[in-house]
Amino acid sequence: MDAIARFEQLLAQGRDNALLRFGLGQAYLKAGRARQAVEHLRQAVKHNPDYSAAWQVLGQALTALQQPEQALQAYESGIAVAQRKGDVQASKVMQVLSKRVRKSQIVE
Repeated sequence: MDAIARFEQLLAQGRDNALLRFGLGQAYLKAGRARQAVEHLRQAVKHNPDYSAAWQVLGQALTALQQPEQALQAYESGIAVAQRKGDVQASKVMQVLSKRVRKSQIVE
């Protein structure tokens, strides 16, 4: 049984929480299924708005779906959370990712 199937099974059993949704989102994104990733990552940050890693992966999934405005919003939310929590590394990573999104919009 792969990661997605295991996570989906846990979700079906009623174990819905931010960590499970984050895991599902990551697994779907890794599998190239960004639309499903976004669905679960949005639920992860709904469960826990202070989950900076979920904001980061949500931004990546939205970027994969070519939704730059929404990706930037996710990164901005994640950066704010990371800075508030003192997570300097997460903040820096999302700043770099958001700059890439902005650059890609200028080039196109």
